[in-house]
Order: sequence, then C-alpha cells, then structure tokens
Amino acid sequence: MTRIHRTPLSGWGRHPVEPALAVRPEKWGDLDHALRDPELPTILARGLGRSYGDAALNREAGVVCTERLARVLDFDPATGRLRAEGGCSLGTIIDRFLPRGYFPPVVPGTRFVTLGGAVAADVHGKNHHAHGSFSKDVRRIELLDAQGNARWISREQDPDAFFATVGGMGLTGIIRQVELDLRPVQSAWITQTTQRARNLDHALELFQTTFDAQTYSVAWIDCLASGDTLGRSVLLGGEHAPAEAVPAKHRARARQKAIPIDFPGFALNAMTVRAFNALYYTRNKPGSRTVDQRAFFHPLDAVLHWNRIYGKRGFQQYQTVLPFEPDGSRDRATEALREILTKLAASGRASFLAVLKRFGDAGEGLLSFPMPGWTLTLDLPQRDGLEKLLHELDAITIDAGGRRYLAKDACLTRDAFERMERPRLDRFQAVRERLDPTGRFGSSLSRRLGLTP
Repeated sequence: MTRIHRTPLSGWGRHPVEPALAVRPEKWGDLDHALRDPELPTILARGLGRSYGDAALNREAGVVCTERLARVLDFDPATGRLRAEGGCSLGTIIDRFLPRGYFPPVVPGTRFVTLGGAVAADVHGKNHHAHGSFSKDVRRIELLDAQGNARWISREQDPDAFFATVGGMGLTGIIRQVELDLRPVQSAWITQTTQRARNLDHALELFQTTFDAQTYSVAWIDCLASGDTLGRSVLLGGEHAPAEAVPAKHRARARQKAIPIDFPGFALNAMTVRAFNALYYTRNKPGSRTVDQRAFFHPLDAVLHWNRIYGKRGFQQYQTVLPFEPDGSRDRATEALREILTKLAASGRASFLAVLKRFGDAGEGLLSFPMPGWTLTLDLPQRDGLEKLLHELDAITIDAGGRRYLAKDACLTRDAFERMERPRLDRFQAVRERLDPTGRFGSSLSRRLGLTP
C-alpha cells in the first residue's frame, strides 16, 4: 500500500503553493506501487524542489519525491562514466568524485539538483557557449512508464523517447537511472577573471572579445541602472585551475550561513537593491584570482534558505533567451535585450539577482530551452502587477523569436507558450502521447500550458 501524505508544496520561488498527494518511495518497488495507485489521479516525479515555479507541482494529484532513490550504482574510473539513480544530486556527485579528479561537465546555479531533474529540465551552466547543455553528456536513461515498465533509452535506442525526455519536464515518465560521462579535472579550484562593464554595449563587447573564449562566463547585471549606465555589469570568466596553481595551503571549508526568518515584504525595494548593486559593482575589482569551485559555481548554496529574503509571498524567476540571427548577427537579440532592461529599469522593480550569459548550440531535447543567443535571468519579488510586467517581457521575447525556460516559470500563458514553441511542440506532443497514451503523467505547469489535459 502506498503511503500518501497530503501536503502543501512549492518550488524554490515559494510561489505558487499548492496541495499535493506526496509519496516518498524508499526503493524501486515502492515507486511501482505509486504508479499503479488509483488514489493518485496523475503522477509527477519531483527531486529537491529547486525548479522555481509550478514545474514540480501537481495540484491535488500525485507527486513522487525521489530524494531517497539516490544511490550511485556504478563508476568506471578509466572513462569517467557514472550510473546513478535519478534522485542522486549533483552535490553528491561533486563531493564523491571531485576528490578523484572528476567533475560534472555541466552544473547549473545550484548543486541541489537531482540527476532526474537535470535531465528533465536539460539544465545549462556557465559553459553553455562552449560546451552545451547537460544532456550532451548523458548516454542512457532508464525510463519508467505508466504501466511500471522500465526500459533504457538513448540516442541509438528509441531516440524519439530520449529527446522527448531530455527537457521534457517529467512528462514522458519517471527517470529511474541516468548514465553520463564526468569530466576529468586537475583540481577543485577555478582561475577566475573579473572585469567591470560601464553599460550594456561595453558588457556585450567584453563577451565577444574576452569572455566568449573562456570555458565559463557569466555577467551580473544592475537592472536598476538606466541612461548611459543601462546594463552596467560585472563579468566573470573561469577555467579549471591546474594542480600547480592551487594555493599551497587549502582554505578551510566555508561554513554555511542560513536565513533564519522570512524577510518583510518591504526589505527588497528599489532603494535597498540599488545600494546593494552599487556595492557589488564597486567591490568586484578587475583582475584574476584562484577561487574554490563552490564559490564560483554555487555561491548562493552557502546561504541556506536564501529564498526567504523575498518574504512569505515569494518571488518569480524569469529566464528568457533572445536568439541570434541564423547568419550569426546579434543585432536583433541585442535590441530585444536592451528593450527588456529598459522596461525593467522603468518599472522600478528590484531584481536582486540578474544574470546574463551567451548560449551556444541549441539543446538536443524536443523542448530544451537553450539556443544560440543572449539569455537573461531575473529574480523578482511576488507583488501586485508582476504578472503584467512579465507578460510584457514575454511579448518582447516572442517578437525576437525567443522562448522561456519552463523550469523557472510560474505565469507564462498557454497562447504565449505555443507561439514560442511552434512547430517543435507538435513533435513533442506526438512522442509524449505515444509514451503516455493514458495521460498518467502531468503537472500544474503542463496543464497550465496545455501540454496535458
């Protein structure tokens, strides 16, 4: 018998909060029972809950929390090939295999992401322009279907199912195992390069002349700056440091801090964020230094429950990609980016964290988010009128030929989604319906966007 717990759940943005029928299987047999349980009208796998909106929610229906199905099953040190359960986190993999000289080829902005979640969202990192998405290094996926049948899929074995599952937001089945290749590295340190950009034009110039050539690159943007300083930024580049470049005396492990309470709603406003932005811009001086990989890839993970700074109402994270022209021209994408930043600055809404990156090749999945272009990520407190602003940003994205990242969405409309995703949406739906003809898998996001009934 499946132990079902009725509980409220949210994504990392803490908006929305929805009731769910949660189960936490301890072993694969428990997972099979949950799939067949008639008390769960639909099913969705959920990892560590680090998607931001309703992608890992399933209102009044089944949510299979996979964090206890997290074993490392096999590793070949000669090739770096790893096989682990879908609930295994990237943090676990880093902790176990970085001391042995291996690192995940792609890591998102947090290490608290499961392998299943990384595949389902086809996550990307600071090296997308040079390497691509997470799925590029995934060799096989063991997928559990609605009848409880498990089978391996890959680029060679049922490629349609593989590419629908990669970036498919959990709608093709439950990812039970993942086999992927880790990257050999010489140390746990990163050689970080920092430069400051006066405005957006300067930042994009630095990307093209300096940071595109680095393995990892990212820019923090001051979204409250306007006029001649619109888009002023701090750019960070990184390379895995060779062993001989590592400081002789290792730094002690950083102690985690925590946000103990929800901040009041007025704490993040234009004045406080403007002060923070000025301080951040000033303190990040140009130069090069060697930093621990945790500080470079996952600085916010050092602050437990950092999402509490947005208060009880939470926040929405908004990520868009604005594509370059087929001939490589960046003009249209740059103008759309400028329009978004101008509208955001005029709104006075304080994005505490705003990140700009350049994407490389398009993701392989049928619904993978990345494509060649600029991608902008914003964190915006959940306040009255926010959805209206985000819909206006969606209109700019659509006009530019871009799209939104579903793992960070809470308010995209079905019409806007379909305008962004045609014609590849039809192909995804055809494969999804073949894999799940009875509609067993679903989510709050999939129903909102019309991906499932």
